[in-house]
Amino acid sequence: MKINVPATTLFIGLIITIAYLGVQKIDRLTYTQEQSGGSESTTNTEQSHSIKSVEDSSIRDETTVQEETQVQNQKIIIEGVPHIQQMPELARGCEVTSLAMILQYAGVSVDKMTLAEEIYTVPFRDQNGLYGNPNDGFVGDIYTFENSGYGVYHRPIADLAETYLPGRIIDLTGNSMDSIYGMVGSGSPVWVIVNSRFTLLPDSEFENWNTQSGEVEITYREHSVVVVGYDEDSVYLAEEPYTSVSRSSFEAAWNQMGQQAVTFQ
Repeated sequence: MKINVPATTLFIGLIITIAYLGVQKIDRLTYTQEQSGGSESTTNTEQSHSIKSVEDSSIRDETTVQEETQVQNQKIIIEGVPHIQQMPELARGCEVTSLAMILQYAGVSVDKMTLAEEIYTVPFRDQNGLYGNPNDGFVGDIYTFENSGYGVYHRPIADLAETYLPGRIIDLTGNSMDSIYGMVGSGSPVWVIVNSRFTLLPDSEFENWNTQSGEVEITYREHSVVVVGYDEDSVYLAEEPYTSVSRSSFEAAWNQMGQQAVTFQ
């Protein structure tokens, strides 16, 4: 809706504005003369004050632009996050391996093999032929490809992490990628689920499983990593320490896998 202002009101406002500016001009001249001890003429003082104001404004504008550019181009990296090799002990253990990294960084003395033993597991298939659900526990065999298996999603990981850091675990699943960047910026690495290609996968890479707790979509390219940094173009992972991947592709992969993320405070 457009607001119409009466012409009379505009005229009165103009008169008041002109009078105000006149007073302001006198005040500025008086102030400048007092500061300079009256050694300069009124005309020169006014010009000097006017030029200084323009210069100050220009400096502020340049500073603002520089600060905004630094924020856009800044590179945030959490130093000291341990890199733990998943292989050869855990053929499908990327999720507990990544969890071990963030727990160790938080000061917890625990290794990937202990977490592999402790993660809740469900059969790859039950007696009725239904698949296990990764939302309920680790599906199948975590140790070897000789037996059937898949992986595990955020909820069982968060539950296990809570036993080591009671009251400090944050399940960010379902939030935006900005929530991950915010935690990284505050110094907390973040466990996430993506895929092994770190980019959007075609529909052909996915299949739907019927499980006791409902239907679930899975891809055998499912992968878990730890986010330790980011900048305008890249996301940095504690995988082959400080591996960088395309930020836009990584975000697309993370969104496609259900926006799963777990961290601590």
